Amino acid sequence: MDTTEAKRALRKRLIEQRLNMADRLHRSDLLQQVMRIWLVGRPHTVIGAYWPIKGEFDPLPALHRWKEDGELLDSPQMRRIGLPVVDKQHGTLKFHAWFPGCPMEEDAYGIPKPKDTEIIVPTLLFVPCVGYSPGGYRLGYGGGFYDRTLAALRPKPYTVGLGFANGFLPSMVPEPHDEPLDALLNELGVVWPVSPDED
Repeated sequence: MDTTEAKRALRKRLIEQRLNMADRLHRSDLLQQVMRIWLVGRPHTVIGAYWPIKGEFDPLPALHRWKEDGELLDSPQMRRIGLPVVDKQHGTLKFHAWFPGCPMEEDAYGIPKPKDTEIIVPTLLFVPCVGYSPGGYRLGYGGGFYDRTLAALRPKPYTVGLGFANGFLPSMVPEPHDEPLDALLNELGVVWPVSPDED
């Protein structure tokens, strides 16, 4: 079995496992707490995230709380959240402003996206992980959208993978095009880096 086929099979197994987790809601609640605590004191005011599919962890409740907390702090800059919209021409993602109740429409893959909201540029980006490995490498869905986006964005945002503990792949070997994440969070806490330094 070649690398592509092996990754396809691994991806399929991990997604099925995630969809069938009996305690997925409990794990999600724990990861909400981890994410909210991790966000405390971060300097970012524009954060990119994703609309959850296929049993993914939903980062939006924690981010909405983060946005509300910023309004209470009387911050000079309003906190903003962006969701990805596929740029078909370049095979990359652009982030459009999202807020609860904003108009949504489905993209070509059937995933909800903000409709006609402005493009924003995140300095912190939460990325979904089907699986993840040491060094901050992630297993995604195989489309390469995040790798191409991260390679193209300047300045490059601080990237944080979100996934469940059973998605850890200790022996996964990254490919040359794989962009490592700066941090990884799961329901047990911070997986990577060992040091929280962002520099």
